[in-house]
Amino acid sequence: MGIIICIGMLAVGAILSLAVDVETSGVNLDVAGLILMAVGLLGLSAYVSIFKRRQMQPPSPAAPVVEEANRHHWE
Repeated sequence: MGIIICIGMLAVGAILSLAVDVETSGVNLDVAGLILMAVGLLGLSAYVSIFKRRQMQPPSPAAPVVEEANRHHWE
C-alpha cells in the first residue's frame, strides 16, 4: 500500500465513524470506519518502517575492508 492510500483510508474511516450519522441495516458505519482507520494506520506504519529502512546509508568508502585471508580465527 502506498502512503496516499493509507492516508486516504484513515480519512475515510474518520469520516465514516465521526461525521456520518446515517442508520443502515446490516452495516454499522462506526465499526466500518474504525476498521478502515486501523488498517490505514497499520499500513502507514509498515510503509514508514520500510521507507526508513531504504534510507539507511551504506558504509563509507573509507571504511576498512575485512578480507577472509587477514581474519584471525581463534580455535
